[in-house]
Amino acid sequence: MLRNFDIAFSPTTKSVQAERGSRMAYARRAEERDLGDAVTPDIAQYLAEANSAYLATVSADGQPYVQHRGGPAGFLKVVDEHTIGFADYAGNRQYITTGNLQDNPKAFLFVMDYAHRRRLKIWGVARTTRDPEEIAPLIDVDYPAKIEQAILFRITAWDRNCPQHIPQLFPAEAVAAALAELEARNKALEAELAALKAKIPTA
Repeated sequence: MLRNFDIAFSPTTKSVQAERGSRMAYARRAEERDLGDAVTPDIAQYLAEANSAYLATVSADGQPYVQHRGGPAGFLKVVDEHTIGFADYAGNRQYITTGNLQDNPKAFLFVMDYAHRRRLKIWGVARTTRDPEEIAPLIDVDYPAKIEQAILFRITAWDRNCPQHIPQLFPAEAVAAALAELEARNKALEAELAALKAKIPTA
């Protein structure tokens, strides 16, 4: 019986794990629990907060390709328990991802959360669609980019792993908001200090 861990760990990968001493730990983990294959409430929340992801595809002759996909927080929509969808905006018109998916629907999503040093890995199969009825639920009305199509990603397995080596980065708007708050606080303290100085009698 194929387990979700077998999607992530090929026989060759398991052999390398055995050679390098990590196979027993992963075998125990697989016995305790398999990789997820459905959208749980915490995964849905993670996706609702994400504004950036990397989509990997492979051409018919095995050439890999990774493309960034982004949008407002929550641009990755939960369509159903096993499907994620997102609007695909007009770009450089190379259509490498679109072509790859026509030849090979297997795909991979790598969803990063740099601010909290988290990552979500999702294996699945994907397809593009230009059907207005399928695209409509995936539209972010406040995002002005032109939608060319949508991508529907059917999940076969997902996993989360450790934050090791993930640099902590923050969105520019979050940094700007924090700096504005500090500046306002600094001005308030300066005004308070000036008021206190004004009350000190001069000689």
